Amino acid sequence: MLAVFGIKSCDTCRRAKKYLTEQDIEFRFHDVREDGLDIQMLERWAARIDWQKLLNKQSLTWRKIPEVDRNDMTKDKAFALMIDRPTLLKRPVLESEKFLAVGFSEKRFSDFWASTQ
Repeated sequence: MLAVFGIKSCDTCRRAKKYLTEQDIEFRFHDVREDGLDIQMLERWAARIDWQKLLNKQSLTWRKIPEVDRNDMTKDKAFALMIDRPTLLKRPVLESEKFLAVGFSEKRFSDFWASTQ
């Protein structure tokens, strides 16, 4: 089953959930703020894609981090920050056995989904 990891108040997550519902694609939603984000999730995703794609450098949370801490970002530092501040995760993360997508666009997801069916 498709899992969608995000935050309920995120517009992109809401758009993804709406699209999936309209397409009758069964999914499970995991709110990383309420349900948690752990190192196992991040490591699992990083084994499939570049860990830097998981870090939301456009977020207000990222801009609040002192520049000295943002410089020389490593995977371990980024993961520690994301666990402490789940809004640093670029969202949504759409995960199935056959693919992993970070962020959402209808076309990209449709292409992913069609290639896995």
